[in-house]
Amino acid sequence: MSTLDNNSCPNSNISPPNSYGAVVLGGTFDRLHDGHRQFLKAAAMLARDRIVVGVCEGSMLVKKQYSNLIEPIKQRMKNVEDYIKSVKPELVLQVQPIVDPYGPSIVDDNLEAIIVSKETYPGGVSVNKKRGERDLSQLKVWNYST
Repeated sequence: MSTLDNNSCPNSNISPPNSYGAVVLGGTFDRLHDGHRQFLKAAAMLARDRIVVGVCEGSMLVKKQYSNLIEPIKQRMKNVEDYIKSVKPELVLQVQPIVDPYGPSIVDDNLEAIIVSKETYPGGVSVNKKRGERDLSQLKVWNYST
């Protein structure tokens, strides 16, 4: 069973669907599998209007095991886009390559929440620190776990 926890407010309930106008998340999304699909679906369900997905490329892949076998960026982006459209076609979808851990999350002032995994939670906290340095609003950090 998969769950979303609002780690920025540990005692709160899970947000209902369509809670945030725009959400952001990122990942490699190589060979889209059930874990990826559940993560993407959870993010899509929280989003009311728009979802922003950063897909790692370039220097973000250097330290990955078997990085030479990772699918091309265009294929991974298309797989993410196709899946989200199949889950919630009414969302405005922004899928883009990212070459650093932040991507659009530290420049898009219309974002409201970031979806992270247990492993990437520190990255969500770091995003908010960078947003603060740029006088952007803090994102709700939602920890997705399977």
